[in-house]
Amino acid sequence: MPATYQTMHEIIIEARRRCDQHTWNYIAGAAETETTLHRNRHCLDRLALRPRVLRDVRSIDTSTTFLGHKLRIPCLLAPIGSLETLTPAGGVAVAEAAAEFGTMNLVSTVTQPTLEEIAAAVDHPKIFQIYIRGDEAWTDELIDRARNAGYAALALTVDSAYYGRRERQLITGWLPPSIRRYGTDLRIHQAGLTWESMDRMRERGGLPFILKGIQTAEDAELALERGVDVIYVSNHGGRQLDHGDGAMETLKEVAGTVGGRAPVVVDGGIMRGTDVLKALALGADVVALGRFQAWALAAGGREMLVRALEIIEGEIRNAMGLIGVSSLGELDGSFVKEATAATQAHELSAFPFLPDHVRRSG
Repeated sequence: MPATYQTMHEIIIEARRRCDQHTWNYIAGAAETETTLHRNRHCLDRLALRPRVLRDVRSIDTSTTFLGHKLRIPCLLAPIGSLETLTPAGGVAVAEAAAEFGTMNLVSTVTQPTLEEIAAAVDHPKIFQIYIRGDEAWTDELIDRARNAGYAALALTVDSAYYGRRERQLITGWLPPSIRRYGTDLRIHQAGLTWESMDRMRERGGLPFILKGIQTAEDAELALERGVDVIYVSNHGGRQLDHGDGAMETLKEVAGTVGGRAPVVVDGGIMRGTDVLKALALGADVVALGRFQAWALAAGGREMLVRALEIIEGEIRNAMGLIGVSSLGELDGSFVKEATAATQAHELSAFPFLPDHVRRSG
């Protein structure tokens, strides 16, 4: 039963037991040398927390709000394509877990079942993430469907003009269902995205609009100038451009430019409660969980994802008490400093007690 799992180590071991090698590679892998993936983790490992003492932390509030919706913890569930490879219920499992636990999920254009079925599965606020796989008429219809289905916001992914060269997949010849479904020719529409086409989609949607994949201060500024509501810092978990910077380094740059003018979301290597607090101290309003979510789904679907969220909630609460804050609003840059990384970064380095067969299973 999921309630018996006390750590993410146990959940990841179960995920590995259930996954075939193709599915495991899909979760764990990244582009080419996987340098961006490793830098995501390395940047987190190079941040040390600076605890304050003799503060009353008997009562700790881990909650926050995002786009007017209350979250039990400052963690969204990032959009993942081809969720049906991880659990038979696909995106419905994530929506149900988010509703049961008390957070929000982003629904990918390229997952199953349909956006309408996921929206109807449970009544809680969800965000629809857009990939472009057709012309303007196709895109208009997709946006209208999301709005009519009751999504609370739209998120346009802007770091995917081309599909990353994910060599674990290339070596085995396996492609996720989303690629088999749409093929590669239709990605030409994603490659043709411009600021002007983004403007058109934002106006068409009439909902809070998020740009996912911002990686420079310059693009963050352009997004704000054009009325984007939320800046989402992401390098796609290292799965797109190899040799990009780590997400926490990018967050410092982008959050400094945004300066509180819009909410900031960040993902990339975030696996532990201490990672969440580091990101918030550097200027993020909320984080998004990708691989963390995928491992939980692979280990046991909706129930295991809820349990994983309970585990990271416990880590967040414990770390808040130990650094001397009782609410997330107290976090700022004074709670983190640069430090020497203690471990070599890789996709599982946040979990040092995994058995050798799991750590070497890539």
